[in-house]
Amino acid sequence: MNERIAVIGLGYVGLPLAVALASRFDGVIGFDIDQSRITELLQGRDRTGEVTVDKLQAVSLIYSSDPADLRDATMFIVTVPTPIDEHNSPDLTPMIRASETVGAVLKPGDVVIYESTVYPGVTEEVCGPVLSRVSGLKQYKDFKLGYSPERINPGDKVHTVEQIVKVVAGQDDETLERVSEVYGAVIKAGIHRAPSIKVAEAAKVIENTQRDLNIALMNELALIFDRLGIRTLDVLEAAGTKWNFLPFRPGLVGGHCIGVDPYYLTQKAQEVGYYPQVILAGRRVNDGMGAFIAQKLVKLLIASDQPVKGARIGILGLTFKENVPDLRNSRVPDIVMELQQFGIEPVIHDPHAAAREAEHEYGLSLSNLDEFRELDALVLAVPHREYLALPRTNLTGMLTERGVLIDVKSALSEADRPGRYWSL
Repeated sequence: MNERIAVIGLGYVGLPLAVALASRFDGVIGFDIDQSRITELLQGRDRTGEVTVDKLQAVSLIYSSDPADLRDATMFIVTVPTPIDEHNSPDLTPMIRASETVGAVLKPGDVVIYESTVYPGVTEEVCGPVLSRVSGLKQYKDFKLGYSPERINPGDKVHTVEQIVKVVAGQDDETLERVSEVYGAVIKAGIHRAPSIKVAEAAKVIENTQRDLNIALMNELALIFDRLGIRTLDVLEAAGTKWNFLPFRPGLVGGHCIGVDPYYLTQKAQEVGYYPQVILAGRRVNDGMGAFIAQKLVKLLIASDQPVKGARIGILGLTFKENVPDLRNSRVPDIVMELQQFGIEPVIHDPHAAAREAEHEYGLSLSNLDEFRELDALVLAVPHREYLALPRTNLTGMLTERGVLIDVKSALSEADRPGRYWSL
């Protein structure tokens, strides 16, 4: 194959893919508009922790933030984020900007593949016209479109990009074959050829919607069982003895996928005249869990005869999931904001999050662990391995005699739980 490949966006998705492609193809270009990101990669550092130094050094990947360096590419793979705005509406700005960048260098015969999670129709109805407008070329005729949804699981060292079946789609059979050949060269798990781009787009967006709904059910059960005075984990462990019981757990649902993608599907559904009820109900439940945890903490403080306003509260973990530095759409700030309504300013620690990013994204300051002492309550919000490796006395030693420990994801063993303990 003589493809000259350019990967647009070098985040959690783009960088691992670019590295994998560079192991099989010559001249792969990794492009990102963030010059600081390019600089750190040139120095062999990946702030996301997805690619090791050894892997970065093992391939001849060309890094650039200059669009002019994309001119010789014949295949563009766009891996930019697809966030939501403050109204939970899809924000396609990154995809549109990336399409404009590609369109400025697009040539007849080139293929543009999108990996970003979107609702069905975005690739052909939004991005294609942008490419055509900027390039002056005709969609479907002069350049071709493809779609292959990303399936990266941040922090997962087992299910890496090469080990996950890749769904691929193209606007026609020729494009599908071309796309399949490129991905097939690096994806060991195999290729699934979808019959159309819209099918591939829909397949991706429902993957995360399904997980979101299953977790929402667990969260709603946790709300019910809390009122009944029984532990959710005890119930789930008992129910889990049946072979076909699905092993989902309650918790905070954030990140760039599960907490976002359902809104892409629901907006498109409403555009075509259907108001989705189940999906949005699941979103409401999951988006309310941070406030519920904070309110439960306040009730536990009152029950243990501790003052609420001005209480010393510590929160362990700020990232959206354990053992990753990714702060995108974390729901831990929901706990913080609800506590602030009660006159509580918690101290927060996270061994993986960047302090500057925490301040920029949420206006929150990170503290050192040595400030976690004489606490009225401690919230283990994100069970990073560093926290679970601490001796039990380290965690309980942070609390006052009547202090409360909230273990959001039931990560602590029974032996490690203090007397005043609560979990979802």
